[in-house]
Amino acid sequence: MREGEPEVRAETPAVDLQGSGRKPGSGQFRGSSPTRLSAMIGPGEPGLFERMLGRENMLKALRAVETNRGAGGIDGMEVGQLRGFLKEHWAGIKERLLIGSYEPQPVRRVDIPKPGGGTRMLGIPTVLDRLIQ
Repeated sequence: MREGEPEVRAETPAVDLQGSGRKPGSGQFRGSSPTRLSAMIGPGEPGLFERMLGRENMLKALRAVETNRGAGGIDGMEVGQLRGFLKEHWAGIKERLLIGSYEPQPVRRVDIPKPGGGTRMLGIPTVLDRLIQ
């Protein structure tokens, strides 16, 4: 640096809380429970997660799963058994979803034939996981 010249410093960019790369923002709330995230929205307002688990939305999702039918997952539960299962177990499932401890079951893998020969893997989630998705 020469005498009389203003000092030039490199600026360090501020920390980017939104992140960058393939999944921007994905690391910001890692490990946070959905209730903690929805608490950031504001008091008295149901967050997205609470609205998702609302009765009307869940009934709509249940009808969609029943309409789509499909095979059961690794737990062996068929679509026709889901409604009765939910009547008995929904409170516990909803609680686990709200506190962030619910984990989906592994996906059942099935080989299906391809039109040109060979096979491809098809993943079949449980009917409960399809409802929640």
